[in-house]
Amino acid sequence: MKLRLSEYQTLWKNAYEQEIHLLKTLFEEEVIKFEHFGSTAIPGMIAKPVIDIICIVADIEKVDASNKQLSLLGYEAAGEWGIDGRRLFRKGGNERTHHLHCYQAGNPHIDRHLILRDYLIAHQEEAESYSSFKKNLAKQFDTTAEYSAAKKVFVAEMEKRAMQWYGNNRRKYWLS
Repeated sequence: MKLRLSEYQTLWKNAYEQEIHLLKTLFEEEVIKFEHFGSTAIPGMIAKPVIDIICIVADIEKVDASNKQLSLLGYEAAGEWGIDGRRLFRKGGNERTHHLHCYQAGNPHIDRHLILRDYLIAHQEEAESYSSFKKNLAKQFDTTAEYSAAKKVFVAEMEKRAMQWYGNNRRKYWLS
């Protein structure tokens, strides 16, 4: 898929809110919480214009039974897609608009995603550094797959700093 990067857009928050309104009707009894994460959730951040949504559920098996209903909303199921316990759904085909990441409550990847989001919001200089890094990668790579692979080490290092920040501040997330 061709790489698309955009400057931050305030409409991304609205797109997230509109989408969870639709998703709540499908998962109304199973959902514990929705969260907007990824670069589109960080003000000022350059991003692929794809809204990343975490859907935290009580029972991940019930999500598996919802594939048909999600397809009616335009989502295609992608399984775990490299993360244990996740169910990934993609919307928009080659012009993706949303990624829905479903996790059962207690999955450690939830914390990892949300702590990184909050770290970047709290550390604007890190968000700016990450944006610059992304811009440079976009000059080198044409596809999302190449771009994503090239940023893995950078993101892993940033996640380490985010987790240390979280530990040092002893911030308490509702899901801990």
